[in-house]
Order: sequence, then structure tokens, then C-alpha cells
Amino acid sequence: MPKPLPSSSSSSDSTTTQTVVQIKEEIVEASKQTVSSFRSLAAGGVGGVCAVLVGHPFDLVKVRMQTAEKGVYTGAIDVVKKTIAREGLRKGLYAGVSAPLVGVTPMFAVSFWGYDVGQKLVRKASPETNDKTPFTIGQTSAAGFFSAIPMTLITAPFERVKVLLQIQGQKELKPGEKPKYSGGLDVVRQLYKEGGIRSVFRGSAMTLARDGPGSAAYFASYEYVKRKMTPKDKDGNPSGELSLTAVMVAGGAAGVAMWIPVFPVDTIKSRLQSAEGRPTIGGTIRGLYANGGFKAFFPGMGPAMARAVPANAATFLGVELAHKAFSKVLD
Repeated sequence: MPKPLPSSSSSSDSTTTQTVVQIKEEIVEASKQTVSSFRSLAAGGVGGVCAVLVGHPFDLVKVRMQTAEKGVYTGAIDVVKKTIAREGLRKGLYAGVSAPLVGVTPMFAVSFWGYDVGQKLVRKASPETNDKTPFTIGQTSAAGFFSAIPMTLITAPFERVKVLLQIQGQKELKPGEKPKYSGGLDVVRQLYKEGGIRSVFRGSAMTLARDGPGSAAYFASYEYVKRKMTPKDKDGNPSGELSLTAVMVAGGAAGVAMWIPVFPVDTIKSRLQSAEGRPTIGGTIRGLYANGGFKAFFPGMGPAMARAVPANAATFLGVELAHKAFSKVLD
């Protein structure tokens, strides 16, 4: 006898069951991605605060050397001596720290979130890879470059404020004279009054020109050194977790690698953001070259390199510790 045909109701029930399963899987996957994004945001914020607390004095010396007229300082040590003599130890070396402290949490949070998103985009663009396939250095660089795009929206205005607060301490005040800016919010208020939102965001193009390739080198170097220092078994496969000391070494190496290709761009950005009037990128470049040739694009590189190691070691240490803490709570 012929077998009875399946009823339409059983077929419908099967389709409904499959649909429900798919929806559940999609919800689980969306939840995982949300948690991943949250971890990246929060861990990046922790790392950013660590970076500011450790690296701000170095950054202040770099910016003052980049923006000072020729002959004002004889070197980085001279900047430190004159800054402490004029403004005191804490107030001097941490001048302008309020802007990066307020801005660095979202800035680094968005950077590490952007890197996380960049990795997802790279995986989608590379069908041959899966979640367990390690990225190539080129793929890591691409994800790192992407992280700078959303970060620039936060970095550019906060860097503008930071630079102006850092350099105003160089001016010798007359008796009874007050500094031009009383704090970060006052800087924003005055900039907006002078030139609107364009004035607040001045230097955005140069910020992206610095942070795009800089972030590519930053994350690629960190991952490369991490892989080299990760314990391996006799077959060359990872066999243990990276020590915190190794994390700091990889972070310091990443900071150095970030600055080497983009330092001249950072000098142009600092000059552009600190100049009065309506300077242009081309005019700023011509002015720098006219005043000192190619060497004029590298003032403050010593402090930047000196800052890169401890600040970025602290950044990645904070990020890794935050991820471990989240894993204990959420996993």
C-alpha cells in the first residue's frame, strides 16, 4: 500500500519549529555581540584612564616643545624645569589633564569598541576565516585603522581643548593677570563663541590622518608581540596565558610603533590646534618647514617615545585586567 502523504499541518509545525530555533539562535548571537561590545567599551575606558595618569606629564612636555617658538626650550628636561618652577609640580605637569581625563574614557572606549567592530567587519570580508582563525597582521592593521574613524569624533575636540590648556602655562602672566582659560568647559565656550563648532573641531582631518595609520600600527604591533611572547607547546600551539609583564611589554612596543610613522602629523595637528586665527594645513606645514626644515616636524619626539612605553603598557594592562574581571562576572 502507498504511504500516506505528510499532512500540511505537520509540515507547518516543522517550519514553525525551525523558525523559532533560528530566532533563538539570532537572539543568542545578538546578546553575545552586545556583551562583547560592552566589554570592549568598558575595558577601553579603564585602559584610557591608566594611560592618562601615567602618560600626561610626558604628553605635556611633547606639546609644549611642539608649539613653543624656537629657542624657548633647550630640550625636554628644560621644559620640565621651567614648568615646575613656574607652575609647581602637580599643577604644572598635569596642566590640562581634566580634558583628557573626561574625554579619554569615551575616547579609548570607542577606540577599543571600534577595533572590536573592525575585527567583525574583517571576518565578514574574509569568508575563509572563522572565530578561531587568528588574524593576519594585515587584517589586524585594517581593524585597527577602522577603530580610529569613530574615535576621531571624540579625540579631535578633546585634543584641541587639551593643547590649548597645556600651552597657556607657557605665557608669563603680569601681576593680577589671569589665564585666558579657566578650564576645559571655558575653552569650549570661548572657541564656540569665536568660530562655532568648526573652531571646536579644528584639526579633525589631521587627527584622523594621525590616528588611522597610528592605530593600525598600534594594534598590529600589540598582537604581533603578544603572539611571540605567548607560551607555546612543542608543536608551536599556544599553551598558556600571557603574563601581565608580557602584556605590558607588548603594550609598550605598540605605543612606540604607533608614534614612529605619524609623529610629524601630530606636530602639524598640535600647531594647527594651538594657532590663533584661521590657519590652514598647508600654511601650517609651510610655516614649520620655513622655521626649521624637516627637523621642525620632530620636536618633542623624545618625550613622546618616553611616554609611549609606560602609558601604553598601563593602557593594555588596564584593558586586559578589565577583560579578566568581566569574564569572572559575566561568563
